[in-house]
Amino acid sequence: MSQPTLLAVLAHPDDEVLCAGTLLAQRAAGSRVIILWLTRGEMTDAWGPLPMAEVAERRMELGMQVAQCLGVEGRFLSFPDSAVQATPEAGDEVARVMAEIKPSGLITWGDAWTRGFRHPDHQATGKIARDAVNFARIAKVVAPEQPHRAFCPIFTLRGVHSSLPTVALDVGGYADKIFEVAEIYRRAIGFGAPEWIEGRLRSSGGRWDRDLVEEFDAWETGSGLSASGPANAAASGYWPVLSRVQTSLRKVTRLSGSISSSCSSIPMDRS
Repeated sequence: MSQPTLLAVLAHPDDEVLCAGTLLAQRAAGSRVIILWLTRGEMTDAWGPLPMAEVAERRMELGMQVAQCLGVEGRFLSFPDSAVQATPEAGDEVARVMAEIKPSGLITWGDAWTRGFRHPDHQATGKIARDAVNFARIAKVVAPEQPHRAFCPIFTLRGVHSSLPTVALDVGGYADKIFEVAEIYRRAIGFGAPEWIEGRLRSSGGRWDRDLVEEFDAWETGSGLSASGPANAAASGYWPVLSRVQTSLRKVTRLSGSISSSCSSIPMDRS
């Protein structure tokens, strides 16, 4: 069985604080985890009048520092910060990365506003990443890489007004590391105060009878959300890999105004 690979396609180096626990959990389960930042975050004013090229270098260094702290890989593309556009060409560029990496699961931004993160780059990045899953299947787009046609379920950072099914991951076991990476960004650019991150996680946790939870919108509601089966995306979806390293995985599906839920408790292997 090949090693599962989780790809997080995000807009800016600091977005990953919202899914750090999930990245850690997946890495602890033995998967390859890669963060792909589309921009270098050069539009921040954290360093005053510093030239934009130098700001970009500092943001890239911060991103790689956080990736190392999380034990994952980090990569940057060179989309313009605060001007990301979801064009076919942008989708093709990310698709070529996907064809190289061949992810078995994707985390990215969704279409809906995510609480506290109303940045147009986020919505554009999410569309680019989701389109890229399909473009990566087209040989003429990704050549010389081989097309990536395996099932790659999509999970997006939970939107406030989203009507998509929700999956929730108990990340209480990773609190110290989550707050550590948040503090790296807080000290450098003033974003990501651990107290604020904790408040978000506790707010989500309250909906699941857990202390600290990360929530995602699920774009594939079938096998990708199964709580059983091997850690093999092609066979049973990607989320099961996450579920086995958690004490709880819950799935909520809204059907005709009703809510059905299932919860599985699985011993922790071990982000």
